[in-house]
Amino acid sequence: MNPFFIILIIVVALVIWVALTYNRFIVLRNRAKEAWSDIDVQLKRRYNLIPNLVETVKGYASHEKSVFENVTKARTNAISAQRSGNPQQVAEAEKFLAGTLKTLFAVVENYPDLKASANFMELQRELRDTEDKIQAARRFYNGNVRDLNIKIESFPANIVANLFHFLKMDFFEIEEAAAREPVKVSF
Repeated sequence: MNPFFIILIIVVALVIWVALTYNRFIVLRNRAKEAWSDIDVQLKRRYNLIPNLVETVKGYASHEKSVFENVTKARTNAISAQRSGNPQQVAEAEKFLAGTLKTLFAVVENYPDLKASANFMELQRELRDTEDKIQAARRFYNGNVRDLNIKIESFPANIVANLFHFLKMDFFEIEEAAAREPVKVSF
């Protein structure tokens, strides 16, 4: 067999492998972006519920002004961080928001009429549901980021990753152990 044909077959096989590996990176990167988008959707849902929750509690606990201001500030910071698209900034803002929500729910404990309010109960149920969806979205995102990062670090795919500048993505992690827990909304 002619050495030219052998070299040609090797080159064609290499080009096919590079194309397939490149396409796999594209799929993994787009899945991670889609997963991040799902986190965005769920966080926006939570951010939309918070003002309703604050207004409901305000009607019963008007003298707890600083708690309401802190929750509103934390929500605003979380929305700003979410727009940045940086998982670390979002995680920090979410940690702060979770802490202020815990304070808000501690205030609710002092108002038995509020805990029995149908409007508050519905908001509580929706927030609990949203927290569950946020946790699922975070797991889905982190799973996709893990797959992409493994592929980027694995040999020989890392050659293609470096050649086409595929970068590792950050996991959505919360540093503080207490903030990793979902906001507890059961009374």
